[in-house]
Amino acid sequence: MSQDICYSLIEQKADLDVPNLQTLKRDLERGTSSIKQEALQKIIIGSLNGEKYDSLLMHVIRFVMPTKDKDLKKMLLFYWEVCPKYDEDGKLKHETILICNSLLNDLHHSNEYIRGATLRFLCRIKDVELLEPLVGPIRDCLEHRHAYVRRNAVLAISSIYKKFSHLFPDAPELMISFMSSEPDSTCKRNALVMLTSSSIDLAVNWLLESLNVIESSESIIQLAVIDLIRKSIKQYPMHKPKFIACLFELLSSSSSSVKFEAAVTLVSLTSNSVAIKAAGMALIQLVIKESDNNVKLIVLENLDDLRIRQEGLLHDLVVDLLRILPNSGLEVKRRCLGIVMNLTTQRNINDVIDILKKELKKTLETDAEKDLKYRGLLVQTIHSCAVSFPEVATDITKLFLGAISEFSTSSAADAIAFVKEVVEKFPSLRAYIIKELLIMFTDIKTNDAMCKALWILGEYSDDISTVTMSWEKIQDSIGELPLLAKEERENFELQDDNPSSLNDTELTYQNTTKILPDGTYATESALVSSHSANKNLANNPPLRALLLSGNYYLGTVLANTLVKLVLRFAELKAPEQEFNKFNAQALLVMIGVIRIGQSKFVSFSIDNDSYDRILACIRALEHREEDMSELEAIFLTESHSAFSRIIKQKDVRQESSKNKNKNEAADSFNSPMEFRLLESKSDEYDFDCDIESGAADPSSTIQVVTKLDSIVQLTGFSDPIYVEAYMTVHQYDIVLDILVVNQTNDTLKNVTIDFTLMSDLKLVEKPRPYNISPRSFSSVKAVIKVSSAETGIIFGTLSYNGPGVGETRCIEFNDINIDILEYIRPSYCDDSKFYSMWSEFEWENKINVNTKMTDLHEYITCLLESTNMACLTPDSALSGDCGFLAANLYAKSIFGEDALMNVSLEKVDDDSYVTGHIRIRSKSQGIALSLGDKVTIMQSKLPDTKRKHIVEQESSEIPISV
Repeated sequence: MSQDICYSLIEQKADLDVPNLQTLKRDLERGTSSIKQEALQKIIIGSLNGEKYDSLLMHVIRFVMPTKDKDLKKMLLFYWEVCPKYDEDGKLKHETILICNSLLNDLHHSNEYIRGATLRFLCRIKDVELLEPLVGPIRDCLEHRHAYVRRNAVLAISSIYKKFSHLFPDAPELMISFMSSEPDSTCKRNALVMLTSSSIDLAVNWLLESLNVIESSESIIQLAVIDLIRKSIKQYPMHKPKFIACLFELLSSSSSSVKFEAAVTLVSLTSNSVAIKAAGMALIQLVIKESDNNVKLIVLENLDDLRIRQEGLLHDLVVDLLRILPNSGLEVKRRCLGIVMNLTTQRNINDVIDILKKELKKTLETDAEKDLKYRGLLVQTIHSCAVSFPEVATDITKLFLGAISEFSTSSAADAIAFVKEVVEKFPSLRAYIIKELLIMFTDIKTNDAMCKALWILGEYSDDISTVTMSWEKIQDSIGELPLLAKEERENFELQDDNPSSLNDTELTYQNTTKILPDGTYATESALVSSHSANKNLANNPPLRALLLSGNYYLGTVLANTLVKLVLRFAELKAPEQEFNKFNAQALLVMIGVIRIGQSKFVSFSIDNDSYDRILACIRALEHREEDMSELEAIFLTESHSAFSRIIKQKDVRQESSKNKNKNEAADSFNSPMEFRLLESKSDEYDFDCDIESGAADPSSTIQVVTKLDSIVQLTGFSDPIYVEAYMTVHQYDIVLDILVVNQTNDTLKNVTIDFTLMSDLKLVEKPRPYNISPRSFSSVKAVIKVSSAETGIIFGTLSYNGPGVGETRCIEFNDINIDILEYIRPSYCDDSKFYSMWSEFEWENKINVNTKMTDLHEYITCLLESTNMACLTPDSALSGDCGFLAANLYAKSIFGEDALMNVSLEKVDDDSYVTGHIRIRSKSQGIALSLGDKVTIMQSKLPDTKRKHIVEQESSEIPISV
């Protein structure tokens, strides 16, 4: 019954008519070669789709088989594969004798390509009656003068030996003798593959005898040898040293594929440090040699896995690994630097820093966008190195501060953030860092970097000379005081020189949107005059230019810094005259910032929040004598303590993340122990199950009790056919195990299941049609490939014939929704990267918070559980009881897609419900919408905590009667 199996379905073109038997017979009898070829193609497609063309077999034999047209002969081989060869009793038809004669003639044909094509066709034949007369000619083809015939003869013998070993009982020995005299590398490779699968004993013996010539063999033979070593090491552990020596030699092969396979196989056979280092070096050379970034990423992934499995053995390869950086893409550089960070130790930190310094200086010579991103990546890597190894912090600080003027906005902010962290972690370096920062302070020209630099000066200027120098540098960066004196004077002179300019000013209404540090938006509106909006600020000092550009948040940081310096000056018992002068100048600067925000020289007015903060600083200096101790506690003590807590929490989070990654592969304490020597068949070197073991997520555990949650009902209980599916989600595919139950008393024919997929889903294996007996059931499988974390929807239908003749019915399935949480993993990133991605991603989904929950922290906890995201906001920022809460959440899919979430919540009073909004951003629309749906579903399921509290309070007040 093998001819009734539908191996594949080929869609016919819509503009072609359905062929009938008479037309096909006429084309086969009287048509030209092209017409016969077209008719034969229609017959093949129809046969694959289940059409019955049994009566056409003799027409094909009579009118097509004698042809000498090469294309038609090739098409004829496809027909022999699908044509019906058995009668109703399961016996071979008499006509197949003619087919056998035709194949026999082709095996003796003078044209080597016809012989080779026939031999390749015989690999797909599963009829022993057809193959038995052809054994002799196939054996003779091993001695043909053309290599094309010989290599296909080896494939034919290998295929026949697997299915019917009695036809070639001496096939392994035949291959051994064939390989000893065969000059063609492809033929020898095919013979070795055949030996590996059929007689591994002979294959290993051949390998042991040929070890001295493997290194000089062709790459295809070397790959076959590596495959043989993988499959034979389990049975022949006594030859392991020889196999390892062979793999060592293959590491120096000129073929990239051989080098990669040899390295991967070698590290799986031994844990010897020399072998591990040699394999790691081979992988590094492969990355340097290859130009394709995808290949580089694959090899780096294997190298990182090797680092995890063999911890501590690849530290000497860090310098070689850094050679990958110059000629690679940004993603390759990011992955390479990530591995370098994990391999950096006390011994090689100086070499790593020297190379990274050279790379950083190269990026300063160009302003291309890719170089700017690479520069930011280098700054972050050097930052991490310096924090982990304090001995290089001094040199890196000098490097960053010396190049601060050449950095872009994000890189400059990262560099100053590094200085900010180092100056807190290493008190012994504070004096040196403050000195270097004061030297380079006037070169800082970006807003974020200036904010962090001012904070450092205000926080760590701890003696009178440092406070005085800090104020002098800030004054140099501000310029002439009062702040608006210069601008008003220049404007007055301009009006005197050109009075008509007063009437040329046009007012325009301008809206600007900014991202605040907590991730929320702020919209500012202002009437802008054309002459004020377009004035040139290049000639102003950097801090003054930033303030005149409308950076009012910088003004609040400047105000806080001045208050800290004044209070520190008073705490250090500075001379009263100098202190009063300093205090007055600080007040003058803060008032000047407010005047700038209310003047016509800026594009938009100062916002209320910045205005209130600066005004609070002014009042603090006005009333300092009344509340000196309280002000010192707030500005000098609590501010520094808060930053110290943030740094400690960051270190704890990074350490816990490292420990989590180390312990992911660790077994449970109650997991069974396996003794390899006591097992009959060990899987230590079993490479055949690699795909199966790597398909599923190793971190996921499925409880038996919860398996029923994965069952999806596709049809109703009242439908003639009941269908349900058990859905198993692996890392990159979904397997649907479909149960089909015939609930009628009739036999249903051609039961066909069709699926239509949305999003990045692809059907790999389509269920074939089948028949179902009355009151019986059947189980089929469908494999769906997943290439993105975007939530997909699977639509489906079931069609069948019966119970009447020619009657086709159809049942629509319920939709199957793929849960995005199966592919989302909580992850962490720093604030700068979060804000960079937030501004870069274009898809946003805003959701209003509408719940009956009264606790802000409880809502955040439920949100983290329902979205499987990680909270980037420190616990110290979330602690406490107040009327609002803002947090940033981050997650990453297994496909490398980022998902960002900003939560802004508030409560009017203690008894009110939680309100606010949630913004979700991602690079793709599907992820943003899917996570939004999860949030909406979560909100609908939250209980009314206020009502629950009232009920509990009332029940506690009811007296208990005895």
